[in-house]
Amino acid sequence: MADQPLIYARGLVKRFGEFTAVNGIDLDVAPGEAFGFLGPNGAGKSSTMRMIGCVSTPTAGELRILGMDAVHDGPRIRARLGVCPQLDNLDPDLTVRENLVTYARYFGLSRAESRRRADELLEFVQLGDRAGGKVEPLSGGMKRRLTIARAMVNDPDLVLLDEPTTGLDPQARHLLWERLFRLKQRGTTLVLTTHYMDEAEQLCDRLVVMDGGRIVAEGSPRSLIETYSTAEVVELRFPGMPEVGPRYAAALEGVGKRVDPLPDRVLVYVDDGDAALAEIQRRGLEPTSVLVRRSTLEDVFLHLTGRTLVD
Repeated sequence: MADQPLIYARGLVKRFGEFTAVNGIDLDVAPGEAFGFLGPNGAGKSSTMRMIGCVSTPTAGELRILGMDAVHDGPRIRARLGVCPQLDNLDPDLTVRENLVTYARYFGLSRAESRRRADELLEFVQLGDRAGGKVEPLSGGMKRRLTIARAMVNDPDLVLLDEPTTGLDPQARHLLWERLFRLKQRGTTLVLTTHYMDEAEQLCDRLVVMDGGRIVAEGSPRSLIETYSTAEVVELRFPGMPEVGPRYAAALEGVGKRVDPLPDRVLVYVDDGDAALAEIQRRGLEPTSVLVRRSTLEDVFLHLTGRTLVD
């Protein structure tokens, strides 16, 4: 498997009646890679993840996971996967350690091996001191770390993470990122969906942006920024916004490569923020506040998928 993709999809389609959730996508995920899916609600991310997890059958196309056919070899594939769902589904009646030991037994591990792996993983996610306690008193971040530990108990070849840090405070998110980064260092292949652009930049070697069931962009976070955005973004606020936003946006045309008027500010996408500010001053424009920042994956995401809220 070293020279073959762990996930291989060609022309992958998923339909629900007349609705096409995934519309003919191609993708490869290499061993040891951290691969991400980005996209607005309804883009097809979850449907794709469910097909990769072999809990939803593709409508059309080819999908091979770990060198096996996802349609015919589902049980064998699932035995080698680790899954961290978006919502924690830990057993509140069991202790922290028992949640791992019981889950490990489903994979045919002996009691002794199950306990050994449970203790090792609890130390890895920094929950060793909570091993004998119940799940319910744990914080949200602790529960997510326990869910990730449970996903690792069968020593999987591939770990699927659906929105792994949703709802966590910044400290808990950063601790979880550090644990996931250590998994990547161990050579574990990670596939994740996330709505946090900074999370995708931190964790993903490569990612795809999905919209309307299709892949609209693919590459490393840095290559996507270089392709679809600019080096810097100038954020300007003017008195009288949002009413005057379109007028100022028109006055800023030509300062950068793209001008994006928002209700509370105007974004100007430029290669050189200082040069752009000099030009803005030369044109006699007087913003009430100015921020020059580097372009981010969020700029790419909004450029490719739009700013309209999708329910």
